[in-house]
Amino acid sequence: MTATPTETTPAAPSPLRRLLPGAPPGGGPRGSTLLRHLAVAVLAGTLVVLVTNQLAPYQNLQVARVCAFLCVTAGHTVLVGLNGQLSLGHGALMATGAYTVALTQRGLDERAVGGWWTLPASLLAAVAVTALGGLVVGLAAARLRGPYLAGVTLAVATLVPAVTTIFTGVFNGEQGLRFPAATPPAALGAYFQPERWLAWIALAAALLTMLLLANLVRSRFGRSLRAVRDDEVAARLAGIPVAGTQVLAFVVSAGCAGLGGGVYAVLTATVAPGKFPLDLSLFLLMAIVIGGLGSLAGAVWGALLLVALQDLPGLLTEHLSLSAGLAQRLEGNLALAVFGLILIVVMLAAPGGLQGGLRAVGARLRGAVRRRPAPGGRSPDR
Repeated sequence: MTATPTETTPAAPSPLRRLLPGAPPGGGPRGSTLLRHLAVAVLAGTLVVLVTNQLAPYQNLQVARVCAFLCVTAGHTVLVGLNGQLSLGHGALMATGAYTVALTQRGLDERAVGGWWTLPASLLAAVAVTALGGLVVGLAAARLRGPYLAGVTLAVATLVPAVTTIFTGVFNGEQGLRFPAATPPAALGAYFQPERWLAWIALAAALLTMLLLANLVRSRFGRSLRAVRDDEVAARLAGIPVAGTQVLAFVVSAGCAGLGGGVYAVLTATVAPGKFPLDLSLFLLMAIVIGGLGSLAGAVWGALLLVALQDLPGLLTEHLSLSAGLAQRLEGNLALAVFGLILIVVMLAAPGGLQGGLRAVGARLRGAVRRRPAPGGRSPDR
């Protein structure tokens, strides 16, 4: 009696198989993903450029600040949300990028070196120097977890401003550094708004950052980040180098913070320790939590919130007749208090952040549409 062959259906890939570095990406071929992200970036850039043409100078500066912070929050959410490493030192990484741009621009100006390429070169130098700093911090962070990791990054946040005040011959202490401002090209006309040009520079940096990170999180490295975050033991068994992945996550996030800090310095053509206080690192962390951890769209909400809340104390003191002492106390504490209140409310109402709440609302609306009875009186699901 011979056994008849039976048809077997292919088994579904196990969760561990999806953690393997060679697992195919979910969501389509890599080329289509790149083209889709590129199309979204071009569309978003075109819309923002059209909007900036209609805005006043101060509003264009606000757009530029949002784009500068977006570079930082996008890289920060990759580190914290996708890789699970807590960092309280990204304000110091922003300062590192800002001072690198200032020193590079001053050095080029003193040597009478000019041209359109000087600003991109300074920003690239900021990314490289800050990524190198991120490598040093990441090597230490790969051996630490939880509060110990937070303590190391917090020490970085206090160390960088101290260095600028100790080496006053290089960084000019509390007075900071000034460098030549970025001026619009002559081809744009003599009456082109400098603030609009700054907004375009910041927009280009933000779009480039978002495009690179969007493709990064959908790549093999992005899957490794999530695998290490979810279960280090399973990731190690799947052949993923856990420590190397964590270090590279810090390097990528630090490079984004350096670019954002460099752009932030370009907006005012000056940099000083007071622009990067310790609470800036807390703001950056709360911004990505409120926006939605692990989501690049949540990083956009976080950047918008950062700029809006930083301007809130000034708006209140401008429209309310307050004493000088009370106005000064409001400017120092109101933004942090409002940030904390928003964080509590969002975590209670939408634990996944603003972007997670929007996704939940969209899922409910799609479910309601599917359950809506058809014109014949029968449900479309039947």
